[in-house]
Parts: sequence; structure tokens; C-alpha cells
Amino acid sequence: MTTLKTKKAIITGGGRGLGKATAIAFAKEGIDVAITGRNEAVLKETVSELEAFGIKAIYSVFDVSDYESVKTSIKSIINELGSVDILVNNAGIAAFGSFHEMEVAQWSQIIQTNVMGMYYVTKEVLPYLINQNEGDIINVASTAGLSGNANTSAYSTSKFAVIGMSESLMKEVRKYNIRVCTLTPSTIASDMSIELGIAEKDSQDSVLQPEDFAELVVAGLKLPRRAMLKSASLWSTNP
Repeated sequence: MTTLKTKKAIITGGGRGLGKATAIAFAKEGIDVAITGRNEAVLKETVSELEAFGIKAIYSVFDVSDYESVKTSIKSIINELGSVDILVNNAGIAAFGSFHEMEVAQWSQIIQTNVMGMYYVTKEVLPYLINQNEGDIINVASTAGLSGNANTSAYSTSKFAVIGMSESLMKEVRKYNIRVCTLTPSTIASDMSIELGIAEKDSQDSVLQPEDFAELVVAGLKLPRRAMLKSASLWSTNP
């Protein structure tokens, strides 16, 4: 297995949920981590937890849906880290409602954050990975991007788009020794899922946990450079 120690990673939406679990898993592997998000207090608290593992941990407050903020912030993050090897595009939002009743502004914001936000961040990080001829990009989609359901049109549309963008990017950048992995987890008991009412906080025995997702990410990164985890779906063993 490839060692990850001393690698540098950026995780969007890294203050809580899947992002935080992944950041902690990275810190345990000796990876220096930069986490991003919109809540400075949450990011600060998570950075303190990460630093306890003896790695460099920093945070940056910005909204991935704002391209100008992304450009400035990503440049600052990489300058502070010194380089970047791994990007985890985890930031995203969700809301459920019928196609007819959901407000246009809310529908648009889900697309702007989940699709354009991932595009903006990747666009700014990619030149660094190409320049060093190596890197890993992990894009977080969802099983909602594999199959649409009633009242999930905006979220499913965004995740279908993420899968298409991610797979196209994978085929473009393989020649630069950059691995792009698309992950499509089913329901995980993350902060967002709990707030949306689709998972319960005390459901460790029946629903996937953020730590399960983080283990999959680390396992994919540890593959020899000749091997790439193109995509993976993570499901609970409980129906």
C-alpha cells in the first residue's frame, strides 16, 4: 500500500459530517489538511481536533458557489500548505420538495453549490496537480445521482451532473498521473442527513456512518499509483 504521510489535502465542507470524518482519517495517516466551509467557529473547532494528531491543519472560510472567493482562497490555502496532493470535493447542500413547488431560487442554489462549486474548486486546484504530474481528486456524489426519486429533482440533478463531470475529468487527466474517483454513498448519518430527517443521530447499527465513508476514501488513496478506484458505491448492510 502507498504511504500517505506528509501528503497535503484540501477538503471542502470539512468542518463536520463526511468532510470532518475524512479530515480525521487523513490526520491519522499523517496528511496535512486544509478544511473549508462557511462556519468559522465549526472550522476552528475541527482544526483543533486535527492538530492533536501532530499534523498541520488550517481552515479557510468561503462559499464554493462564489468563484471569486474560491480563486482567492484556494491560492492562499496552497501557499500556506506549500503544495497540494489530494482534493476532496465534499461541500454540498440538499433540500427536498416537489418539482412544481420548490422555489426556483432554491433549485438554482443547489445546482450552483453542488455542481458549479465543485467545478470552481477543481478548476483552481487542477493546475497544481498537473504541474507536479501527480494527484488525487475525490468527488462526492450520491446514489441520488444514479437514480432519481420523487421530491429529489434538484438534488438528483446536481449529483447526476457531478458524476458526468467527474468521469469526463477522469478521462482527461489520467495522462498527468492524476486519479479522479467518484463516490456515490447511500444514506449516511451525517449532520446534513440528520437535519433533513432522513437519518437518525443514534443509528450506528442500521445506517452508514461518516467514518465508514472516510475508510473508503483512505483505502482508495492507498492503492499503488498504477491503480485507480474510478468509482464506488457505499451501502449499508441493513435494507
